[in-house]
Amino acid sequence: MSQTFIAPWGSGLSRVFFALVLVGILGACATPQPYDYTAFKQARPASMLVLPPANDSPEAMATYGVLSQVTLPLAEAGYYVIPVSLMDETFKQNGIMDAAQTHELPAQKLREIFGADAAVYIRIKQYGTRYQVIASETLVEVEGRMVDLRSGQLLWEGKARASSAENRNNNQGGPIGMLISALVNQIMETATDASFQYAGLASQRLLGVGTYNGVLPGPRSPLYEKR
Repeated sequence: MSQTFIAPWGSGLSRVFFALVLVGILGACATPQPYDYTAFKQARPASMLVLPPANDSPEAMATYGVLSQVTLPLAEAGYYVIPVSLMDETFKQNGIMDAAQTHELPAQKLREIFGADAAVYIRIKQYGTRYQVIASETLVEVEGRMVDLRSGQLLWEGKARASSAENRNNNQGGPIGMLISALVNQIMETATDASFQYAGLASQRLLGVGTYNGVLPGPRSPLYEKR
C-alpha cells in the first residue's frame, strides 16, 4: 500500500509557524547592528581633517556643496576641525586639485602636513534634483569613514541621506496634479539650489552626535566619553 508523504509545512499550523520564523529572520536582518566603537574609543581623536568629498554624482558642484557644510556637525560634536580654506589651499599649493587624489594620500603624510589625529573621507553617491514623470525629488546621499592618521586604522564608517520627498504628500490632485506638482517642484528646487539645503541635513545626519551608530562626541563636548 502506497503512503502519501505530507510535508511539515502542509498544515495550517505549520504554515503559520514557518511564516513567523521567516518574519523574525527578516526583521533581524533589517535591524542595524550596534556599531563597534572599540577602535574609536581607544584612539580618542581630538582633531579632524575633512578631505574634499569624492563625487559619484553627475553634479559638478556636489563636492563643494557638501564640503562647505560637513565641518559644522563635527565642530558641534566637540572636535577641532582643520579649516576648509587651509586644507583646500594646502592641496592646491601642492598641485592636488582633485578630491579623489586627496583620498589616495597616505595617512602618515596627511598627519605630517596637517597634524590632525583623524581624517574624514566622504563619498557623495547622490546629489541634485531629478524629475521622474510624476515625481520630483532633491536627494543627497553620502557615505563617510573616519581613519586614524596616526595608525591608519578605521575608526568609524556610516552613511546618510536627505530628500525633499521625506515630508511631501504626492497623492493630491490625481495623476495630472501630481505631474504638474512634480514639474513645479523640480523648477523651484533647481532654481533655489535646494541640494545645498539637503546636503546640510545629510551632513548633520552623517556626522552629528545623537544619530544611531553615528560619530561619538569629541573632547570639547560635555558628552565626551559618556556613550
